[in-house]
Amino acid sequence: MPTYTAPVDDMQFVLHDLLQIDQYSNISGFDEATPDVTLAILKEGAKLSQELLQPLNQSGDREGCHWNDGVVATPKGFKEAYRTYIANGWGGLTGNPDYGGQGLPYVLGLAMAEMAGSANLSFSLYPGLTHGVVEGIAVHGTEEQQRRYLPKMISGEWSGTMNLTEPHCGTDLGLLRTKAEPQADGSYRITGTKIFISAGEHDLTENIIHLVLARIPGGPPGVKGISLFIVPKVLVTADGRLGERNTVFCGSIEDKMGIHGNATCVLNYDAAVGYLIGEQHQGLKAMFSLMNPARLMVGVQGLSMAEIAYQNAVIYARERLQGRSLSGPKAPDQPADPIIVHPDIRRMLMTARAFIEGARALAYWAGVQVDLAAKHPDESLRQEAKDLLALLTPIIKAYFTDKGFELTNLALQCYGGHGYIREWGMEQFVRDARIAQIYEGTNGIQALDLVGRKLPAHGGRAVQLLFSVIGQYCQEHHDNADLESFIKPLERAFEHLQRATSWLRQHAVRTPEQGAAGSMDYLHLMGLVVLGYQWAQMARIAQEKLAGGTGNQAFWKNKLITARFFMERILPDTAAHLTRIQAGAATLMALDAEAF
Repeated sequence: MPTYTAPVDDMQFVLHDLLQIDQYSNISGFDEATPDVTLAILKEGAKLSQELLQPLNQSGDREGCHWNDGVVATPKGFKEAYRTYIANGWGGLTGNPDYGGQGLPYVLGLAMAEMAGSANLSFSLYPGLTHGVVEGIAVHGTEEQQRRYLPKMISGEWSGTMNLTEPHCGTDLGLLRTKAEPQADGSYRITGTKIFISAGEHDLTENIIHLVLARIPGGPPGVKGISLFIVPKVLVTADGRLGERNTVFCGSIEDKMGIHGNATCVLNYDAAVGYLIGEQHQGLKAMFSLMNPARLMVGVQGLSMAEIAYQNAVIYARERLQGRSLSGPKAPDQPADPIIVHPDIRRMLMTARAFIEGARALAYWAGVQVDLAAKHPDESLRQEAKDLLALLTPIIKAYFTDKGFELTNLALQCYGGHGYIREWGMEQFVRDARIAQIYEGTNGIQALDLVGRKLPAHGGRAVQLLFSVIGQYCQEHHDNADLESFIKPLERAFEHLQRATSWLRQHAVRTPEQGAAGSMDYLHLMGLVVLGYQWAQMARIAQEKLAGGTGNQAFWKNKLITARFFMERILPDTAAHLTRIQAGAATLMALDAEAF
């Protein structure tokens, strides 16, 4: 039976030692996020995740959701857990206080999402998706729409979904067919079928607010003719009460590889009442604005799954006796040594640990940018935060979920044959982790977005900003002998990233296939460098804490050891990514389609 312990100490370290969120006390939300307050929140979130959500993870996977004539029931215990979740205010942690939220920084919501995702990914998707819908209505909805829907969505009494995909179209939304017929009263009648809708129907909330992409007849063809609509499962009266059941029904739930505790639905809209949100034919633009925060959350799911898989692999490696250490017996009173003495087990565990701690730092840094982009009083700093966020979002979504799946798989490998057996729980982690590479935009699409849109946007302003941040840090500490083993590897990797960027700028503009062929390697290369930047900062802080004799000395020592591992054994992969990028598209595209 797997277990989970929330990494509260490391979360506090990232928030207050690395990111120093206390410096933003002049910004709404941060003024209340003192170390004492964040520690109390994280401890309560840990308690909820460890004691309530995690025990339901394996049973929820085995039972799955139940569909019966359009009605979906979640696994045993989910309803009670959700009631506790909203009763304790977790749904409104970062929500707008004008609608009943607590208004705390977005980065604390990311931390809570990490814990909930590790403990029970299927459960975490129900409230997690609602946050994206809340963001969409808050940004693009009218005051009346915000007043009607946001209070109960922020409280968690109602949930929400995003409806993009149709049976014949996923990434290419220009093929979308769902129709929205205008009505005399200003509403629309939505008709069509949407698939792969996570949490599209369930028994946790009394209402579900769907955001649906559809076409208004007579609009432009392709993506330019798509509009966005609010379609409630149950219609809501002007005074906020529930009215008639709308004509949107769950046709089935998918029998899928993982996240069995979350209902992935086919939703059929049969002239369902919907309300335009934002402007006509601007729906895709509006949907993408709320998908970006959702993509950060998905990236954190990769971190979440790597964390819980790593934790359980460590427990197993300490207990499983197999063979003897090559440097001599470490448990002479036992018939064999625990497998954690073996270098290959250490390789897998250290690789996971180095990613997890670096990824947490990077994700939370991006989380801070969300609030700075929205609330910082300095307009130029708001723009810088927006630029960093735009650049980091595809990296966090794709790199984190690629590595999350890879490292969850490595954690299973530590178990040998036992990892393949259901009772240990590891195979579920592998199955659950796999979806994050697919939904909210497949990782290949994220790489194309990074190279094709984010790099050239505004004359390369965002990438120049990131390069300036990393370059200034390297220059500032270039002559620091104590940091040489961290700064020198970062400088080499940063040079690889700069060379790759120059190569793409030179070749991809003339031949777009060259950019596409190297896009995934470029995304992973940039992911490695920005993690290296986080590790260089964490190493400096750990050295200072050790020198000062403050805090938990073992924590700082272990942080330094892990930082060195990252710099010596993971960051050098940037050279291979650069080589593949510079190889171009020729060998990728050489075979005729018929030759495959």
